[in-house]
Amino acid sequence: MAKRSGFCAVLAVCFLTAMLTGCSQDPNVRKQKYLESGQRYYDRGKYREAAIQYENAIQVDARFAEAHYKLALAEMKLQQWNDAFQQLTRTIELQPENYAAHLDMANMLIASRPPQLNEAKEHLDLLTQKQAENPEVFVALANYHAVNNAMGPALAAMQTALRLDPNRSDSYLNMALLQVRVEQWDAAEASYRKAVELSPNSTNALVSLGNFYQVRGRFPDAEQQYRRAIDSAPTDPEPRGSLARLYLAENKFNQAEELLKQAKKDFPDNSTGYRMLGDFYFANNRLDQATTEYASLYQDHPKDLTVKKYYVQLLILKDRIDEAAKLNEEVLKVAADDADALICKGQIEIHRGKASAAINTLQGVLKNEPANAVAHYQLGLAFDLAGNLSHAEAEWRESIRLRPDLSDAHRALAGAAIRRSDPNALALEADQIIQQQPESADGYLLRAVAEIDRKQFAAAEDYIKRSIQRASNNAAAYVQLGNLRMAQNNLSEAQKAFQQALDLDPNSTDALGGVLNVYLIQKQIDKALSVANAQLAKYPKNAGFHIIVGRLLFEQKKDAAGAETEFRRATELDKNNVEALVSLGRVQADQGKQDEALQTYLDGAKSNPRETVFYLLAGGIYESKQDWDKAKQVYQRVLEIQPDNPLASNNLAYVILQQGGNVDVALAMAQTARRQLPDNPSSADTLGWAFYHKGVYNSAITLFKEAVKKEPENATYNYHLGLAYVRSGQAAQARQQLDRVVKIKPDSSEANDLKQALAQLKG
Repeated sequence: MAKRSGFCAVLAVCFLTAMLTGCSQDPNVRKQKYLESGQRYYDRGKYREAAIQYENAIQVDARFAEAHYKLALAEMKLQQWNDAFQQLTRTIELQPENYAAHLDMANMLIASRPPQLNEAKEHLDLLTQKQAENPEVFVALANYHAVNNAMGPALAAMQTALRLDPNRSDSYLNMALLQVRVEQWDAAEASYRKAVELSPNSTNALVSLGNFYQVRGRFPDAEQQYRRAIDSAPTDPEPRGSLARLYLAENKFNQAEELLKQAKKDFPDNSTGYRMLGDFYFANNRLDQATTEYASLYQDHPKDLTVKKYYVQLLILKDRIDEAAKLNEEVLKVAADDADALICKGQIEIHRGKASAAINTLQGVLKNEPANAVAHYQLGLAFDLAGNLSHAEAEWRESIRLRPDLSDAHRALAGAAIRRSDPNALALEADQIIQQQPESADGYLLRAVAEIDRKQFAAAEDYIKRSIQRASNNAAAYVQLGNLRMAQNNLSEAQKAFQQALDLDPNSTDALGGVLNVYLIQKQIDKALSVANAQLAKYPKNAGFHIIVGRLLFEQKKDAAGAETEFRRATELDKNNVEALVSLGRVQADQGKQDEALQTYLDGAKSNPRETVFYLLAGGIYESKQDWDKAKQVYQRVLEIQPDNPLASNNLAYVILQQGGNVDVALAMAQTARRQLPDNPSSADTLGWAFYHKGVYNSAITLFKEAVKKEPENATYNYHLGLAYVRSGQAAQARQQLDRVVKIKPDSSEANDLKQALAQLKG
């Protein structure tokens, strides 16, 4: 009997084990366990862990609609909007009557940048039909109308939501926001207060009422609500952030700082809480303090990806690129598809001058997130680095379309307008910056630049004054005031303004340049050089000052050797300074040091591989040496970087003709260059030379005459015109051109060639 009982016990254990094993293999049981585990994580606020469990459930059953929906909710909490959108789409495909998913989808489409209102309307039409008693549906409908600027229907929809559930606090908050939009201040306050009455411990309601009071300038009332929110939710850091922002609005910087220092201590395990101090420094442009704070946070929380990503951004801003790259790689090892980290990678590549790599990286981000405005903005910077300004501007405009409040993109477009000498476009971008950041000085300053260019001097002065009111110690404002006075031909006041700018920023090359320009206009060359040398003596490591002194020596004193010394020193201080390298090469070439100049340009191209000016200047020297193969190589390199560069097209066409290459190819390139450079004598000469080789002499003569008219002392242009006269049988005119070439360059090969051509014509 005992043996039988033992056998039964063993049998029972085996049976139980088999049951458990069988259950663990049952897909329905497994997916449900993953779902329940995910829900436990979700309820505890661990959304990333919850998302992993929901994904596990979906791996077991790809058609598990509930898991797709739960994953969408987790992704929304993580602000992974693209992933959330995909999961909501899949949920609705699998479960068309999941009205909660339709509602979440509608809200996401309304809140997207730009809003996708047509798609949102489809979901709302379904919801108002199928969920006519759900107040949240009418809240969404109200927001839809508000985004469409249809405030009457928006307020009516909110009234319906309140009628359906008059005790829902969040509905009153939404109503209050709409009432603020239409400036119904008393009604808005009543709605906010009703929301607090219904949910007296809701941090959202209390903070919203506090925000309203702050906007209305009722700072004590705002502080009272923020403190109530802090007391109601001592474990939530957000109300403290609101109180800190209030202190800033009251110019109580120290109180805000102390509050956030305490918050860091109070929330040692809450990322939002311990990051607030660093974010506060960053928001107030205290980059050194922000960087130090995030360095500390990185040491204390080495696994916090948000800390790492913010720290990377700060390192980039501080130009600590190698450190930023190393840390960003840590992020990408953990999250290879993280859009923020990939954008940082693109920024790092831009800082390293790797335009092509940055373009590839950022285009990869946009392939997955085509509506990422920041990626479009950074891609614009990459295209600009590559020398493709038109593509850059297109990306900046797209970033603004997606996020109209992206002021950096407006600033980039303003910079492009300045480079294109387009004051009207500059004024438009400046107005956008002023509208979005009315307390920022630079918008007014950019507007002033546009008005100076348009000779609207009174308007320019007004904008400069408004800029100075917002940043009285901004040297750039006084530089523009100096430029305005120069345009008004008021040299004494211009000098005062430039000097004030230099006093505010003794390292400013613009300010020093303005001071010197006044002296040069007054023909006080020695005074200008004395002032420049004095400023350089104070700041000997300022490469820009060495360039300024070098230019004065070269252009005003004809001291090429002294200028070369200054330009060389500038390149030693800043090895990648394009202006210094170009100036050094030119002064070397002017002294007949062609080989040294060539090496300077090649070194410049090596340091700045996307900077076309070095290849163009090197090509000119190769042409003077008649090294056509190398000239061809450097011009082709320019066209690889900038396919529409007219100078490279022009010069390459000329080289092809000199090498006896394909005349039709050269002609096409010369015509392209001529269209872009219609007033350039070199483009006229090259196109004329192509027509000459095609035997179209009359067209060639017309172009050569235009080139000679603009540069009458250019021996090559006169030589080409003489040859064309010879080929067209115009001996007298050819003889005149021969005399002209001999006078300009008596022993030149061009003169001898033209003599031989004339002799053949006479024979």
